[in-house]
Amino acid sequence: MNGEYLQIGLGIVAGLSAIPIISAIFRSIYIQVEEEESVVLSRFGRLVEVIKQPGLHFWPEKLMPWADAVHVSLKRDYRTIEEIHVNDCRGTTVIVDLWIEFRVISPEKALFQVTDREKALKSLLTNSATSILGTFEFSKILSNRNELGQRLKNDIREETLRWGLEIDLVFISKLSLLPDVSMQLFETIAARLEKAKADIEENGRLNAALLEAETSAKVAKLMAQAKGQYSLGVSEAYKKLESNHELFEAYKELYELSLLKPHRTVTFQGFGHGEVSAMDAAMTTAATFDAAYTQTHQPGSLQTLDAPLLDHRNKPMT
Repeated sequence: MNGEYLQIGLGIVAGLSAIPIISAIFRSIYIQVEEEESVVLSRFGRLVEVIKQPGLHFWPEKLMPWADAVHVSLKRDYRTIEEIHVNDCRGTTVIVDLWIEFRVISPEKALFQVTDREKALKSLLTNSATSILGTFEFSKILSNRNELGQRLKNDIREETLRWGLEIDLVFISKLSLLPDVSMQLFETIAARLEKAKADIEENGRLNAALLEAETSAKVAKLMAQAKGQYSLGVSEAYKKLESNHELFEAYKELYELSLLKPHRTVTFQGFGHGEVSAMDAAMTTAATFDAAYTQTHQPGSLQTLDAPLLDHRNKPMT
């Protein structure tokens, strides 16, 4: 009885031990292909077949040392090419980092058309960036990165297709300058800003002077018009006086008296509504005020200094 149990146990152990062996033999004659993957089969270094269908594929020749099966991913891949030194059209050294996205569309070309895909791709992008970006200024490169990335993609497209690669995107991810070049650029920008500031200040001074001159001209014009209006007002006052002959004769008599003593003032006061105003009837000759000769009269009277007082009918008043 014990012998039977021992045999059963040894059988189970032997079966379990055989599982890894069977699995290894199975893997050695079958090829497993995943999604988004291809397997390139070769014999003595020559292409035999490309398996693109996902699943298990029987290939017993895989056990032979001269046979080889290489798995190639068809998924989208990316690389960053850093610190590519490029001289722009003015000779300024620009440091460029490129981001590239690609995928394998021909696994057999990707294996047999290029020895070191990574190194070849970096060299191709470096040469393309040097030739294309070298025709632009740094400012243009900085402002047109998307357009220049498209030009780089088109430039390397033909060569990468020969390697079995399809380029989806080339993008200028980073731009920088050497430290000494950056300092020179900052100094140049600072000088331009100072010049722009000086130009703005000078334009401001010129505009202020022009505005002041225009304002002075307008003020002079208005003053000239005011003087003309004053003369016109005096003329209108004389016309009003002429309508009343007695009043006009009295005014002329007063005016003649004012000429005898021009330092005195002769004025009219107390005219009724609609009659000549005191301003219209005022003498145009300026006089000095003398309180000793001032006399105050009731409305409708005349005031004069060192001159006879006349009412509006040219009669003496007491």
